[in-house]
Amino acid sequence: MPTGEGWLHELKLDGYRLQVIKDAPTVRLYDRRGDDWGKRLAVLAEALQAIPAPSAILDAELCLPAPDGTHDFAGLQAALDRGRGDELPVLAFAFDLLHLDGQDLRPLPLTERRRWLEWLIEHVKVPRLHLVEAFDDGQALLEMAERHGLEGVVSKRRLAPYRSGECLDWRKVKTEAWSEANRERWRVAQQ
Repeated sequence: MPTGEGWLHELKLDGYRLQVIKDAPTVRLYDRRGDDWGKRLAVLAEALQAIPAPSAILDAELCLPAPDGTHDFAGLQAALDRGRGDELPVLAFAFDLLHLDGQDLRPLPLTERRRWLEWLIEHVKVPRLHLVEAFDDGQALLEMAERHGLEGVVSKRRLAPYRSGECLDWRKVKTEAWSEANRERWRVAQQ
């Protein structure tokens, strides 16, 4: 787990990576492979038209809230596989802002991109779009995630530009509780 003032830490949410591309009047949604999820999530795409900018690209995680406050990845996966994503109260949790009104924000430090993202979400009146909160104390966040059985923590360098793919500017640490629960699920599924 990276430590020190040079890092911000976010909860690793248990969902699908989603890129939200608003180019007024449309919103397109893509998964990490570049597949278009706009038809699967038409209600969410329509709701995200309220993003207060003519154009924007957000990095987000698509999640289905569970009654206990965590996220129901299995329920989300099953609904999407059955083509019923629009029947669920799915949420998009934004964690980065790559473009805004034609300006490429990727070269900017994470802290500045987050400032723009926070402003954007503060002005969005869309209950389905939330900000992934960032914390200074990664170890405390990881301990909290462990207690609640959450997936883990993503640590990012505050001054790093945006880079897609794996790099030294971000690290993912999974909790033992989540890893163990998923090992058990996979073991049962294999039988």
